[in-house]
Amino acid sequence: MKNNPVSGAMYLFKGFGMLNQPGIRPFVVVPLIINILVFAVCGWFMMSWLSDWIDQLMADLPSWLQWLDWLIWFCIAAASTLLVYFTFTIIANFISAPFNGVLAEAVEEKVTGVKLNDDSPWHSAIVNIGPAIKEEFNKLFYSMSRSLPFIILFFIPGVNIIASAAWLAFGAWMLSVQYFDYPLSNHNIAFKAQRGLLKQKRLLVFGFGAMTMFGTMIPIINFFILPSAVAGATLIYLDHLKEQEVENTVEVK
Repeated sequence: MKNNPVSGAMYLFKGFGMLNQPGIRPFVVVPLIINILVFAVCGWFMMSWLSDWIDQLMADLPSWLQWLDWLIWFCIAAASTLLVYFTFTIIANFISAPFNGVLAEAVEEKVTGVKLNDDSPWHSAIVNIGPAIKEEFNKLFYSMSRSLPFIILFFIPGVNIIASAAWLAFGAWMLSVQYFDYPLSNHNIAFKAQRGLLKQKRLLVFGFGAMTMFGTMIPIINFFILPSAVAGATLIYLDHLKEQEVENTVEVK
């Protein structure tokens, strides 16, 4: 029963349970504070701009439509919030990227007692800023390039219903690809090889990605989903994928 979606989903909670442990906490708190500040500043500017824009819009409406004020506010605010949320998610991944590899290292060291890197964790985070951001662009390009078929399907009547379900499944898989990259890259596993490794535990990985996607939709909680997902992916690697990696290496030899 190792390779099933429920087991995969539970690893997100296991990852969350690791976040407050000594040696791990600093690599959660620092990017969390940065992301909250970025979200607060972006939210303040958005609401300031939105308020002025809606006031101007209402001023141009005929007097007999002024009663729509609350409905316009609600619709535009909801759409803008979704836009900011998805934009923030992308930005948060870029901000946290240099810390996520170190976070994955810290979780693995806590579980195994084996130190992966003799260098200072903070020095590693700083040195890896450039490569980490480049890797995030690679993952973003990979995700966007494979999203195009789903976008096309959304415009086909009848098919768009199936496309919605397929899109959710695709999103769960892509989130897994996103967060497993950190522990797997720490072991010098190339991005293409990572996907092959994940497919060998497809149901487990899919369950983890689905629970992560659900968590990102919950306000406030979504701030903690990113580090929880990194820690959870690391635990799955140690419990399930590391042994698979060794088996594949033996077969190649």
